[in-house]
Amino acid sequence: MPESRTLFVPGRIELFGKHVDYGGGPSLTCAVGLGIHAEITPLDRAFLEIEDASTGRRARVPLRRDARTGSAHGGAYIAAVVRRMSRDFAPLKVGVRIRSTSDLPRSSGLSSSSAFITLLVIALAEVNGLRSRRVWHDHLRTPLQLAEYCGAVEMGGPYGPFPGEHGVGTRGGAQDHVAICCNQAERVSAFRYLPAEPIGSAAFPESWTLLVGVSGVRATKTGGARDDYNRAADQLRGIVAAWNRVTGHADPSLRSALQSSPEAPERLAQLARGLDDPDGAIARIAQFRAETERFVPEALAAFASVDAKALGALAVASQQGAEVVLRNQIPETMCLARAAMAAGAHAASAFGAGFGGAVWAVADRAEAEAVIARWQASYAAAFPHQAARAQFLAVRPVAGVRWP
Repeated sequence: MPESRTLFVPGRIELFGKHVDYGGGPSLTCAVGLGIHAEITPLDRAFLEIEDASTGRRARVPLRRDARTGSAHGGAYIAAVVRRMSRDFAPLKVGVRIRSTSDLPRSSGLSSSSAFITLLVIALAEVNGLRSRRVWHDHLRTPLQLAEYCGAVEMGGPYGPFPGEHGVGTRGGAQDHVAICCNQAERVSAFRYLPAEPIGSAAFPESWTLLVGVSGVRATKTGGARDDYNRAADQLRGIVAAWNRVTGHADPSLRSALQSSPEAPERLAQLARGLDDPDGAIARIAQFRAETERFVPEALAAFASVDAKALGALAVASQQGAEVVLRNQIPETMCLARAAMAAGAHAASAFGAGFGGAVWAVADRAEAEAVIARWQASYAAAFPHQAARAQFLAVRPVAGVRWP
């Protein structure tokens, strides 16, 4: 039986492309140096055992199709992974012990839950030698394919020959998992989804620093927050479903519908007028088009040309779309976005599922500490009750999942 190995699974930041992955649109992301460090050890008994080395919290789940959700450390996520992989790759004969530490702020929009799912999938695959199986080679051999599978496990969706079943979390388009598995060090990368594919990348400027302001308000992917997120996703899917009924298409991608003909945007707007919330649906189409057709490609160009002014204008427009159309912002994240710019950042915008979480900002590297100090002070003055839970961090883009 192989010896223990260590694995690093990073968090991610969505820079542009808010709520577009489940419509097949592109987003601009990077992985960050905050993440989960794990020691993975095979077991001669068919259990997944995990311990958080920082808190001492533990969980133990048998590798069976009927694995149940528990209240222990990450119980819902562990059970979802075990059920799915016990079916898709039966039999899983080798168990695994995972001892992990994480410096990812939880429920902050940095994809701590998607990183956790990815860790569990990779750990079980490693100890069971799944990479040598034909089904893995045919469908999961590349980082991009693995990322989409991890997304399907979390969302409960199908992937390749594997049918869907009950998952956990939001019904996204695997953006988080793609960013976690596929991004490159010192670069920002654009991917489109349904299916996932890379469409471009740019060096993150050496003279800039990426800052993160964590609001202290949890942005969870379960319970009521998940339902709020899924309502936004379901509105977009409703637009696509109406389009497909009229046109006879079966593609789940709004991007594909918009690109199908020159008249498609106007036809989609007409269809939206027949939906339950016509004004909201029309605004949603406009927000999707702005993020996918303007913000993502222009932001990629702004990073490549180190154009701070252009990046700032795009970030302000993207933030406005989140506040007015997606309506997934809270006073704390709206304050953080504006306060970062006032503190001297070139650009700032909220990211993640919303309804809490964090804001990214870009500032000159030489001014990063001063910007953070002003940003933190401004936020503490506006929201003193959140100050103790808030965090302000300086990060840089790193490579995706890796075995150190």
